[in-house]
Amino acid sequence: MTEQAYGAEDAAAALARARELSSTVREGAKWYVRYQVIYGCAAAVVVLAIGLLGHPYGVAIGVGFWGVVIAGLSVYSARQHVARRGFGRRHAGMIIAWGLLYAAVLVPGSIWFQGAVAWWLPGALVVALPGLIGGYLEARR
Repeated sequence: MTEQAYGAEDAAAALARARELSSTVREGAKWYVRYQVIYGCAAAVVVLAIGLLGHPYGVAIGVGFWGVVIAGLSVYSARQHVARRGFGRRHAGMIIAWGLLYAAVLVPGSIWFQGAVAWWLPGALVVALPGLIGGYLEARR
């Protein structure tokens, strides 16, 4: 065989390997969709607990629940072998958006709207949005 023939075979093998790796990454990165949806739903539960349950029980239950969820998600994510390019940037963006929305709901709610379902229910939905939207966008990738 000529040198060109070996080059064409090598190129074909490299392309096949690239397709295989792309498929592996695509399938292996689906875990992050579940992570974000769980994160968003848990954030909503925490806001509802803090806002609607009496003090100090709401804070204790909300923070305790949040600690368990974050610990579980941390273990879950540490066991994953694949993440898409840009994962760190997207994850940081989700966490920052969640933190800003959480503060925007929690601070005024704790001061002016203690126990008001009309504040805390929509607030919980707003706080869940970064995880839910992030999960949706990740599923479309």
